[in-house]
Formats: sequence, structure tokens, C-alpha cells
Amino acid sequence: MATTHGVVPALDIESMDAAKSLIEATTNVEGVVAYKLGLTLTLSAGLKAAVADLREVTDLPILYDHQKAGPDVPDMAGKFAAVCKDAGVDGLILFPLAGPRAVDRFVGEAINNGLLPVVGGDLPLEDYNARGGGYVVNNSLDKIFDRAIDAGATHFIVPGNNAKKVRHHAKRLPERVSNPSIFIPGIGPLGGNIHDTFKVAKGCNAYAVIGRAIYGAKDPAEAARSFAGDALKFA
Repeated sequence: MATTHGVVPALDIESMDAAKSLIEATTNVEGVVAYKLGLTLTLSAGLKAAVADLREVTDLPILYDHQKAGPDVPDMAGKFAAVCKDAGVDGLILFPLAGPRAVDRFVGEAINNGLLPVVGGDLPLEDYNARGGGYVVNNSLDKIFDRAIDAGATHFIVPGNNAKKVRHHAKRLPERVSNPSIFIPGIGPLGGNIHDTFKVAKGCNAYAVIGRAIYGAKDPAEAARSFAGDALKFA
């Protein structure tokens, strides 16, 4: 990323024209450091075609979010990473919930293919973890991060609408890896805000992943500038 703190707009938009317009409005905003590409565009256009279209309007890194890659048998890791490399993305958002071997293979194959693994396993939803009535054990992210670090990961995803979780991982990660980066979804409609989240993320590079609050704004460029300005105060 170009700066230690910034914003990653999420391109969770139905049409390529709308996505390209959003990028054209925001790609030169200081503090916008990358874009998150998800399934809404790639299912209709195809991953390779979608990336090619987006490359017409930005040189910033494109992180592909397969909603979410990683909770699969380990043997799929190499095939997945190779396809994504061929498509031209820069990084992969991985949620390797299928177990330790899935962490090893999905992180390892991303690195082997020259792609940045951005590793998570938790969502900014109240009923995701077991303590909230969900199906994922409460300390799963600690285990995934520890294994991912051993496999070479330095970039991670932590939900941003829970300051306690952000503080926990921002304190823990620098003890395991040098200069870690955390990507933080959940800013805006899901309840998080950059000031409170980045304030407890000291010791890590921090990037807010923001969707609706930017692409759904009346003026996406101004929204991006406002969020990025807040983020850069911590740089």
C-alpha cells in the first residue's frame, strides 16, 4: 500500500460502468490505497475481464474477495491462486476456515503465485461467533492468524465494528510479525468508524474497507476524501 493508513473502497456494485465511474472519482484521492473486487462484478463479467476493465481506470492494487476464498479443501488452493494470478489481481482475501492445512495451502499458494494474501476469518456480524449465537468458535481468528503468519502472511482482516477485537489483534499481531497490516471492514452502516477503530490499532498499518458509505453516497469522491482524511490522521 502507498501509505501506512488509508481506505480501500469495496466495489460491491452490480454494473461495471458504475464501478469504473466510482474508481475514476476516487483513484486519485490521497489515502485511497487499493480496491476490493467481489462477486457482484466477477460473476457477470468473469474475473479476468473484470480486472481488465478496471485496469483501464486505475493502477492501484486490486484485492479479489471471492466471498470468501479459503473454506475449501486444501487441494483447491493452487488452482484458485493460479486462476487469480492469470486474471491480474494483486492480492487475495482469504478466509481459510477449513482448517490448518487450508491456511497453509491458500496462504502459501497465494505467495507462490506472487499474490498478497490478506487473511481473515471473522465478519462484522453480531451472530457470527459462537458467543453471539453463531457457528464459529470465538478464538478462531487467533488460530488462523498464528498459522497464517507461519505460512508467510503479514496482512490480516479484523472486523471494525468491534473495538475490543481490533485492540486485541492490533496488540497481538506485532508480537508475531514485523510491521503487520490490518484491513478493517464494518465501517459505516455496520457500526464502525475510523477514529475509534484506528485509535486502538496502534502498532499496525490500518486500512478501512468501505463499501456502501462510499459507493452509495451522493458524492462518492467527497465521501472517499472524508474517510481517507480521517485515516491519514493516523499515518
